[in-house]
Amino acid sequence: MEPLQDDDPVEIGGYTLRGRIGAGGMGQVYLGESAAGSQVAVKVIKSSVLDEDTRARFVLEVDSLKTVYGPFVAAFVAADAYAEQPWLAVEYVAGPDLRTFITEQGPLPLAETASLGALLAEGLRTVHEAGLLHRDLKPQNILLAEYGPKLIDFGLAVLAERRSMLTATGFVVGSVLCMPPEQARGEHDLKQAADVYALGAALLYAATGHYPYTGPTWQAVALRIEDPKTAPDLSGLPPELLPVVQDMLAYDSAERPELDEVTQRLVNVIHGCGMTAAQAKRRLTDRTPAMPQPEQPGQQEPQDASPPPGEGYTPTFVDPAAHEEDTERPSDRRQPDPEEPYDQKPEPEPATPPGPQPSSRSANALSRLSAPEQIAERMRAAYARDARF
Repeated sequence: MEPLQDDDPVEIGGYTLRGRIGAGGMGQVYLGESAAGSQVAVKVIKSSVLDEDTRARFVLEVDSLKTVYGPFVAAFVAADAYAEQPWLAVEYVAGPDLRTFITEQGPLPLAETASLGALLAEGLRTVHEAGLLHRDLKPQNILLAEYGPKLIDFGLAVLAERRSMLTATGFVVGSVLCMPPEQARGEHDLKQAADVYALGAALLYAATGHYPYTGPTWQAVALRIEDPKTAPDLSGLPPELLPVVQDMLAYDSAERPELDEVTQRLVNVIHGCGMTAAQAKRRLTDRTPAMPQPEQPGQQEPQDASPPPGEGYTPTFVDPAAHEEDTERPSDRRQPDPEEPYDQKPEPEPATPPGPQPSSRSANALSRLSAPEQIAERMRAAYARDARF
């Protein structure tokens, strides 16, 4: 987390801003703190992105976001679309995004990939039940928390989509790699099947480290996506995942499966690995490094507090308009770009003795909480880990 700059606000919507945790073409993201100490991610949107019509659409989107709730969706907290600088506050998630994780750790094994897909399908279903679409589902918008994956930035897709109509870059650049054909053609009346396609592309990336289509520019990638004669690159995909991912990436949106079917087919893959969905989920979350809460710039730990074991990864929040290099050339997608804030490498963790360590992952984070907070955190983690998916 970076310290606030001189021109940054110190308070927004009753939240004290503690530092910068991300930036993008649509605005700046801060770590905010309520009067009671609750942490949120506050995204301040550039006023130039919004005209009056889009502000009105944002108000409707925010009203719908209030109804979205689930363990695998970053929860809406508050927003003000009519402020001079509109802002949106959501749950703060301490964890790396999927793109960073795969870049650093490599593709996920079969059971973990299937679990990731089943969990995200449930999260997407929550969004769809609220009458929303994500519109920009991609690895950068999937955060890996200690208790499961989280979808983020679905509330800002309507703004990014509007921006793409006003500029030559924006929503398309950096997002085209997971974009369905109908969206690549410029259609704006998208259906739920568009998110199904994007989820399939994200699962392909999680399992193989590459996307369905590549090209030297985003325009070249979009042209390949639009061409019904050009099949997606499914090389390296485990044969157990091939049928469901292939169906999710169908050119015709009507041929893509519903989310409930996606969930069941991925659970069947997990069963084929000889484990339950809950066991596969635990294997997935066990791969996610425990992330300490970010330190406030300049804040000193109490004299008698134990220092953290190591400097953890600081999650960043990525704007869809900010990463044009995503589609520059195939090699860029396999190498971390030092210019990208979300590609910061975590410090190596100290070695642990062999054998199962059921409680050591969260011990450091829990030790820094008060006794009531420790109890609440254990209850939340236990509920999330023992959920069906």
